Amino acid sequence: MQNVVAPANGRLAGNIILAAENIADHFTHFYMFFMPDFAREIYSDEPWFETIANRFTALKGQAASEILPARAEFLHIAGLLAGKWPHTLSIQPGGTIKTVALHEQFRLSAILLNFRKFLEKTTFGADLEEIRSFQSFDELERWLAQKGPDHSDFCRFFHLAKELNLEALGCAQNRFMSYGAYYEEDGLLFAQGVHDDGLKGLDVSQITEDVSHAWMAPDSKARHPSEGVTIPDGEMADGYTWCKAPRLDGETVEVGALARQLVNGHPLIVDVVKRSGGNVQNRIMARLLEIAVLIPVMQQWAYQLQPGEPFRVHGVDQDESQGLGLTEAARGSLGHWMSVKDGKIENYQIIAPTTWNFSPRDSEGMPGPLEQALVGAQVREGETDPVSVQHIVRSFDPCMVCTVH
Repeated sequence: MQNVVAPANGRLAGNIILAAENIADHFTHFYMFFMPDFAREIYSDEPWFETIANRFTALKGQAASEILPARAEFLHIAGLLAGKWPHTLSIQPGGTIKTVALHEQFRLSAILLNFRKFLEKTTFGADLEEIRSFQSFDELERWLAQKGPDHSDFCRFFHLAKELNLEALGCAQNRFMSYGAYYEEDGLLFAQGVHDDGLKGLDVSQITEDVSHAWMAPDSKARHPSEGVTIPDGEMADGYTWCKAPRLDGETVEVGALARQLVNGHPLIVDVVKRSGGNVQNRIMARLLEIAVLIPVMQQWAYQLQPGEPFRVHGVDQDESQGLGLTEAARGSLGHWMSVKDGKIENYQIIAPTTWNFSPRDSEGMPGPLEQALVGAQVREGETDPVSVQHIVRSFDPCMVCTVH
């Protein structure tokens, strides 16, 4: 389809659906996956252990009983705007196919308000505008010192980060990319670009995928995804993963909330990356910050919906064409490349966010961001399953199901 522009309702509904999924992922990751790792027995001698274990032990801690109902209610947004979650199909070329009645708009606003109240009371212990307004890490540290470690779950995380020096754990190559996300009338809410010792424009024609260390049929060159070939070969001698190795102009990039907020120029994230780069602390910080940034914007989008007005326009299918779709999922930059011939899909290739972050080595031997971040991970005495490795892997919030081709 060519020259198909979604009406305002379709644009707003698409933004809300994407933001709801991304926030739900950040929220779930923090409470159900990342924080429970600090309740492991390896930390039982730490002075903070009992408090953290009581709150964050997986499924049994106090937090689980609080956040699961809040999450379930929040995800009703997907039902209202997309019919179901996951695997929503309502976002289509030209807008969304699920319209919103006036009573649904009221319910949507109520869900957002209730979730915001939960975040401000339990997660952050402050208005979201206050959290999103921090200009530097020094300012944040002064605020944390004033509030104390038991003020909120946000404060509890930073207390652990300081005690365990998570700022020095899981550092990668400090090259970041974002495709940009959330269409506004005058552009993107979150900017597109590359950050490598400064902000640069993004040229998607420079993206390639290398299969030299993947369980894929050997290929003599790294290919642009529009020309990508995916032929599995479990016997490939040099392979150690089902994940291809995407590169931007021959280089690795880290993607995710940290990359998004850095490319978008949020002062706090610009400051912490300048201070210590990409690491466990900063990746989690960026996810929490992104929740605080997005919820007020979602409330504005919900208010701007116009029940009774169109949510989608229709285009004309093309018998032969090529297209790409770029967006920012919770874990980072997601790209789809498709070619159509004789009215049928001829080739379809996807680079998921975790494919970027969990990339294997390429033909030059260059490891991906996770492999770089794992170098030098601490092993505590008596450990056979190092918790530091768990923290590093969790900090990228991997989705291996999406990554396997």
